[in-house]
Amino acid sequence: MRPFKHESARRDHYQELTEAVIAKLEEGTPPWRRPWDPSKCAAATSPMNPVTGRSYRGVNALALALSPLAFAGDPRWMTYRQAGERGWQVRKGEKGAIVFFYKKLELRDRQGDDDERRTIPLLRAYTVFHASQIDGVPELGAPMAARPVPERIADADLIVKASGVRVEIGGDRAYYAPASDHIRMPPDEAFESPAARSATVLHELGHASGAPHRLNRDLSGRFGDTAYSREELRAELASYFVGSALDLPCDVPNHVSYIQSWIKVLKSDTREIFRAAADASRIADWILSHHPDHGESRDPASEDEPSPAPTEALAA
Repeated sequence: MRPFKHESARRDHYQELTEAVIAKLEEGTPPWRRPWDPSKCAAATSPMNPVTGRSYRGVNALALALSPLAFAGDPRWMTYRQAGERGWQVRKGEKGAIVFFYKKLELRDRQGDDDERRTIPLLRAYTVFHASQIDGVPELGAPMAARPVPERIADADLIVKASGVRVEIGGDRAYYAPASDHIRMPPDEAFESPAARSATVLHELGHASGAPHRLNRDLSGRFGDTAYSREELRAELASYFVGSALDLPCDVPNHVSYIQSWIKVLKSDTREIFRAAADASRIADWILSHHPDHGESRDPASEDEPSPAPTEALAA
């Protein structure tokens, strides 16, 4: 992949992506939410690079979801160079989308006679183009037929059961209780559809992944505080990643206060969306690891997926 040219070195990519996400949130709809019910469509496919064969994950899946081409039916994205090497041509005037990864940068600290080395992450940004913006790209072919909705719901049920997290039924709220390590769900008939119920229980399973003996996140937040908002943002993004993998809805209804709280958190820290997306990717991996098919197909983090943005990181 080809990095941006030197003139882009001064760009603050943390700021740019954060502002783009905030702009969408301020419109009232999270940019990662699909404008249709995937349970009624052909099999969904996450954005992927047809040259490397890898799916774009974490913050890159989120960054590509901001593009108006994100849900155009073709999941293929690639760099200008990758297209050219295969005899394909990005059409003149086409505007690409930006994806990221961290490259390790080794620095040398000289203190007297000591020569210490330390490694810090360098954020690199690349432009990728959608297949519809490129001439000569082979046709994608007919999409895979989607499996029946009951089978997709069965996948969700299998995952919840295999996770070992207890689910209790009753009441009018869905939530995960960290103290007792269980999920509470309303009766099935309270949901608009079985698919909506599956989306909700998987969302709560995302919260359950944060228990100390699992992924060990801070679950001490209370509604309205920063820790709560951060955790909800992670579970929301994880719902998107899991929903894309299972071809199930990922839209768990949120009060407008949730979206406003996410905007507040993102405005206070331009690197938070990178950390949230990386954590959400780990949550999705943990959830899907409980399914024999999806668990085996999950690739480990690669150079195409940034890790959480640390405090000491450079942008280029």
